[in-house]
Amino acid sequence: MKYIIIGLGNFGASLAEKLTAQGNEVIGIDSKMNKVDLLKEKISHTICMDATDEFTVSGLPLKDTDVVIIAIGEDQGTNIMATALFKNLQVKRLISRAIDPLHEKVLIAIGVDEIVHPEEETAERWAKKLCLNNVIDSFELSDHFSIIEINIPERHIGKTIREIQLRRNYNILALTTIKKTEIKSVVGKTRNEDKVQGVASPDTILEENDILVIYGANTDLRKFTNQ
Repeated sequence: MKYIIIGLGNFGASLAEKLTAQGNEVIGIDSKMNKVDLLKEKISHTICMDATDEFTVSGLPLKDTDVVIIAIGEDQGTNIMATALFKNLQVKRLISRAIDPLHEKVLIAIGVDEIVHPEEETAERWAKKLCLNNVIDSFELSDHFSIIEINIPERHIGKTIREIQLRRNYNILALTTIKKTEIKSVVGKTRNEDKVQGVASPDTILEENDILVIYGANTDLRKFTNQ
């Protein structure tokens, strides 16, 4: 996968390093040369440039890039301008960082695909979300092992855990499933609630809209989710 990350502060730099370490091609961009110099030996490519300048931005390999991430956090105005520019250039997938609720509303109005909240979400979690298909959330137990929540892959809907042979075929352990249920309040309003179904058994059926919680080595999880 190919990524462009705009803004090499703590979150952007950490995400760029983790994505590069997982074998992806990453272009890291910042307007400050000192931040670019710090990462030039750690990620695929680094560029010092103004990400709000349409002429220079249009020279980037946008058609070959899978995801653009606007990680600028210290300047909301620059963040919004850069986000709008990349949106207008019709990149394949655009993710931007929100600082507060009002900023998030502006980004939603621009039409970003996803929003990052670095104060609540770590670079490790986002690296997994970006590298593994269908991942909802993840918890890193060590550098090599994780627990992740994924949407049930379409090819496995209606099958039991025994039928897909997670342990034998993928060296992955199914921990539990989570069902989304609709709860109605006393005043008639409804809300969705996630209900954990207990320890998964070989006969647990994987139903559409379920969430599957699995544990394994990061390499094995990547093979399973990216099939």
